[in-house]
Amino acid sequence: MVCEFSKTKLDTYLDGELQDQEMRSFDAHVRNCPSCSADALGRVQMKRSIQAAGRRFTPSAEFRSRIQKSIATKPLRNFQLGWMLATAATVILVAGTLTSAYLGNRSARDLASQDHVLSEIADLHVETLASSSPVDVISTDRHTVKPWFQGKIPFAFDLPELNNSGFSLLGGRLTYLDQTPGAHLIYDVRKHHISVFVFQERSLPARLDEKSVTPRKLSFTTETWSQGGLRYFVIGDASAADIDSLAKLFKAAS
Repeated sequence: MVCEFSKTKLDTYLDGELQDQEMRSFDAHVRNCPSCSADALGRVQMKRSIQAAGRRFTPSAEFRSRIQKSIATKPLRNFQLGWMLATAATVILVAGTLTSAYLGNRSARDLASQDHVLSEIADLHVETLASSSPVDVISTDRHTVKPWFQGKIPFAFDLPELNNSGFSLLGGRLTYLDQTPGAHLIYDVRKHHISVFVFQERSLPARLDEKSVTPRKLSFTTETWSQGGLRYFVIGDASAADIDSLAKLFKAAS
């Protein structure tokens, strides 16, 4: 694979918009090409910096409430009874319409927030694949990797036993999701890298569905669930069966 040709498709690769076979080829190339790895890492870091800058000046809920109260129309008085009843009926009808619209918009916002979290997880996974030092603690021994996180993150978690599972542990690293610290474990299965992320549930910026999900416009298979106050993400370009198997090992260990 010619690097100059590869770089013309790096943005498409980082957005997860390649076909499955081409995505796997790019993954393999990025892991073994220092030039493309550095380029991919730089683009992912720039993307995340832009996203962080865009959220820096988001108005708070208290600010929105204060502005809404300041511009609210004062209620009028002394209407005739018939006019008041007609107005009340209109208000009820409009309120019902607005409530339905609000609930619809809230569902859309929740979905967008969930997609944001999953896209961030995908970026962290790609960033790790592109890094020349993907792990901070290198070990296949879970009894070495787990203690390394003590004192670095505000929670504890368990790692599964991998005997005869087909998976191998490469190591772990400290990671952040919207300034929330968490653990990032990396596993191998049939030459595929799989990332497992663990965060405190209450610290995440969005609530997520309890089911297997794939971020829109991304080719990675992802599974997420909540257990014991922790939120787990398993993501990679391995088969859905492999992602599910590793997720089950973590669920059993926890």
